[in-house]
Amino acid sequence: MLYDALMAASRRNDALDDVRSAALVRVRWLVDLLDRQRAERRRSMGSEDRRFEAAGAATRAEIHERLAACADEEGRAAALCLMLAACFDDTSFWQYEAEIASLISRVRGWTPDEVAVMLLRTTEYDRGYWFGKSLTMVLNAADQLDADGRRAVMPWLRHAHTELMSTTVEARLHASLAQRLRTLLGGVDEAHIPEGLIPAHAPWAAPLSDRANTAPTRELALFVRHLASLSGPRPSQRWRRTCLELADAASARDIVADVLRALAEGDPLCSRRSGARTGWVGGGYRYHYHYLVHQNDGDLARGIVWAAALTGGPVTVRHLDALALRAGGPGTGVAEDLKLAGAATNALAETGDPASLEALWRLRSRIRQRALRKQLDTALVRAAGRQGITAEQLIERSVPDHGLAPDRSLERELGGHRVRVAIEDATTVRLTFTRPDGGTSRTAPAAVKDGFPDELRELKALAKEVRGTLSAERARVEALMSAGREWPYDEWCRHYRDHPVTGVLVRGLIWEFRNAEDADGEWRAVAPAAEPPGRPERVRLWHPIRASADDTRAWRERLVAKRLRQPFKQAFREIYLLTPAEEETGVYSNRFAAHIVHYRQLYALFKERGWQANFLGSHDGGHDGLARAEFGGGEWRASFHHEPAADDGGYAPEHAATDQVRFERRDGRRWREVPLAEVPPLVFSEAMRDVDLFVGVTSIAADPDWTDRGEDRYTAYWRTATFGALTASAEARRDALERILPRLKIADRCSLDGRFLVVAGDLRTYRIHLGSANILMEPDDAYLCVVPARASSNGKVFLPFEDDRLSLILSKAFLLAADTRITDASILMQIKRGA
Repeated sequence: MLYDALMAASRRNDALDDVRSAALVRVRWLVDLLDRQRAERRRSMGSEDRRFEAAGAATRAEIHERLAACADEEGRAAALCLMLAACFDDTSFWQYEAEIASLISRVRGWTPDEVAVMLLRTTEYDRGYWFGKSLTMVLNAADQLDADGRRAVMPWLRHAHTELMSTTVEARLHASLAQRLRTLLGGVDEAHIPEGLIPAHAPWAAPLSDRANTAPTRELALFVRHLASLSGPRPSQRWRRTCLELADAASARDIVADVLRALAEGDPLCSRRSGARTGWVGGGYRYHYHYLVHQNDGDLARGIVWAAALTGGPVTVRHLDALALRAGGPGTGVAEDLKLAGAATNALAETGDPASLEALWRLRSRIRQRALRKQLDTALVRAAGRQGITAEQLIERSVPDHGLAPDRSLERELGGHRVRVAIEDATTVRLTFTRPDGGTSRTAPAAVKDGFPDELRELKALAKEVRGTLSAERARVEALMSAGREWPYDEWCRHYRDHPVTGVLVRGLIWEFRNAEDADGEWRAVAPAAEPPGRPERVRLWHPIRASADDTRAWRERLVAKRLRQPFKQAFREIYLLTPAEEETGVYSNRFAAHIVHYRQLYALFKERGWQANFLGSHDGGHDGLARAEFGGGEWRASFHHEPAADDGGYAPEHAATDQVRFERRDGRRWREVPLAEVPPLVFSEAMRDVDLFVGVTSIAADPDWTDRGEDRYTAYWRTATFGALTASAEARRDALERILPRLKIADRCSLDGRFLVVAGDLRTYRIHLGSANILMEPDDAYLCVVPARASSNGKVFLPFEDDRLSLILSKAFLLAADTRITDASILMQIKRGA
């Protein structure tokens, strides 16, 4: 019988045996009803007899009715009985949660012994969810005890706290329970640090644990409990004031700095030795992984982060920067911890140290996680507001110069060798070594490798950082093409032209200047690296959409004639204007709809260009693809819709079909869809340029191997698109070829004919499509499949901008112009078949 089993289980030879037994005797009727319910449950299993269901319902109703009529003393005994019976054996699936919660909240007069019985019983539940829920209810009873009662249950409160810190409970519930337990414990003994509050075996917590063990004080206990009370992403002003007061009272500033350093640089935890970071990760897997902070210790770690930001000096910025990247950046070797990375990011913005701006900028260029990037943007705005400038101004003012001289280089003497880190152009950063005899090399001499390994490592790391900054600045400055921003001339000189990193890009671009003395306010474009005439007052980035066709042609001719290679496509930039069809559709464009693309390639290109997109697949919500990106300084957003081209039944589709492009405008914290006619031309053109890139690069029309697939469901599309009308990007490619071809050695064999570059070989004449780069052979327009090698571009041909497709077209042109020297058997067989 259940009564006998519960009575036996209640005898544990401890001080609470009599309390448990007395409760069971007091509500023997409840035990009998629970036993009857268990029997009815067993009889109903696998049976379709409605009588069993009716009997079970009648028993439940009787239990509820009797419990509702219980006075305080009987109600307390009933609550203890239900807690003892819950999870008692494999047949007790019903947890009695509602009944226990109702009794604890309704009855009064809880004694310390009764609360102790429930606290101990709660810690015996082996399921984290039921442990958390039951502990919540029991603490409601503990809150009713007076000071003496709480002191009496202190051992069981401490035991519950220890169990909580080693049990996986939902994060928000865990934080609430931990704070309630610490408040109860602190109210009885302010000098006590609950066991488990400082993780005993976490390397990062060792400095704090050592101080607590060797020099415990009331002030230190108050400080540690305060640190662990931070559960939100940013602390209140009251929390900050209290933190500073307690840190000074406990003389704990040095401890905080040591713990932060350990978080940023110390050994991580291993799931194999320390258990899974959460109950949802790694529990049943054979592999192991590393992480920084266990879920249950997250509040304390984030409290340390903020305490360090409030109490530390310049070194804190370096450690916060390293921690944010370690917890939220790619390829760090530890599991991602977005809450910890977010705390470090937000804290950086509050340090007030000028170096924090540079750190935030670096993080913004290296972190790709969407939620963290939003926090970084918010942190930058907040830091900018404190300095009375805009977020855009803050970003451009915090671009690191890495200690480079105005000539974009840094030199060090290492044992008679001169080591130089220098930016050579918009894409190249080199590390060179000059020997005492004046000879140079790009590899470190043995004397430097062996004699100065640490210094060499630092210089290599510096070169890598400069490359990262240069790449990020290139993307940032190109994004200004849609912003239409203007700068005061002096501010532009300081943060753009004269900056050792950004200036490399600026001097390769066309800028427009407006002089103070010009009454008409006319903008005048100036060639790359040239000084503006007169006394310039305002500056903006030149865009071909604001220039006349003649001016654009003149700039393109000038770049090619002077062999000026721009850091990104500007003079030859494609222009996308609103079409009559788009004016008719109103809020969406179908210009790039109905294309078949390689999906994984498309998804990778989204990420590369900074678009956020969900991943298509067979999962819920995976059929409707939506890629988004912000333009115009974040005031506008473009959306590119796409979907699986077919239901292939796999994890992700092999191909996707493109659909509409729509635009939204920021309206406070929301986005409001707008008609295409309201979108600024700069924003519209730049967004459509990205979409054209997505389609042009990933379309199956650009796949030279497609014809080898035989008959395919997409063959009709391939035949139509691969030699179809040119897009704006292909038109810009054609314009560039008009200027490049006369300067080539094969100029006499090449000509432009509509959509094609025509190459006259000795064996046949070839027509290379300027969009897809695919080839037709005259006279019968037979398709020629030429699969490009990894390094297919001809490095001797000057190109005014980077364009892989243009490089591929020229590479094929050089190959086919000398078709008698082709040795590839597969290409020769195709050529000679119809020659």
